[in-house]
Amino acid sequence: MAKLDNSFSVSKNLASRRDLLRGLAAAPVAVTVAAQPRAKALSALHGRYQDEAAKLERTKDGRSVSRSRYQKAERWMASLEAGFLAEPRFAREALHQVGFVAQQALCAYLLDVGFADAWNARHIKQDIAKALAYANAGGFAHHCPEMARLAAVLSPYWKWGYHYDQWDNDQPDTGGFVPATIVPIMRTLLDRVHDLTGHPRPKGCRRERQEARS
Repeated sequence: MAKLDNSFSVSKNLASRRDLLRGLAAAPVAVTVAAQPRAKALSALHGRYQDEAAKLERTKDGRSVSRSRYQKAERWMASLEAGFLAEPRFAREALHQVGFVAQQALCAYLLDVGFADAWNARHIKQDIAKALAYANAGGFAHHCPEMARLAAVLSPYWKWGYHYDQWDNDQPDTGGFVPATIVPIMRTLLDRVHDLTGHPRPKGCRRERQEARS
C-alpha cells in the first residue's frame, strides 16, 4: 500500500510542477530563482570545474529555448529508436548522435531551472558528464549508474564524430556500450526531462501517441 501511495505522490508532484511551469511560461516578466536550496551543491561544482558562478533566472525566453532543445533531442532520438544504428558496428556513430541528444536534453533541463543559454555554451559545451552533474545538483536527481557511466564515455561527444583508422591507438573506448544498450538508458533520461519540465513531446512522436491513448 505504501508503494502505491508513493507512486501517487510522485505523479501528483510532477503534475503540480507542470502546472507551475505553464504559469511561469505565461508570465510577462522574468522570475528569479530565490533562496536556492541547492546552492551548496552548485557552488561545489563551480569550484570543482573552476566555472563562473551561474546566476539562475527563469524567463519566458529561457523556457521557450528549453522546450525547443528538448523537442530537438526527441526528434534525434527517434532515429536511434527506429534502429537506424542498431548494429554494434555502428556504436561510434550511435555514441556521437547520443552525445548530441544528451546535450540537448540536459541543457533543456538546465535552461528550464534558470541557467542561461550563454552560460551553458561557455561552460558545458560538449561535456555530457558535466551537464549531468550540474543538472543533478540543480534538482534533476537522475542518479542512474549506467547513465553516469555513459555520460563519462560520451564526454566530450565531438570525439565520436572523428574518423579513426583501425590501427589508431588513440581512438576512444566505447566502454562496452552498443546501440542496443544505449537506447533504453537514453529513453529514461528523456522521459525524466519530459516529466520534470512538462514540455510536450514533438507532434507525431510515437510516445506522444501512446500517452494520448493511455
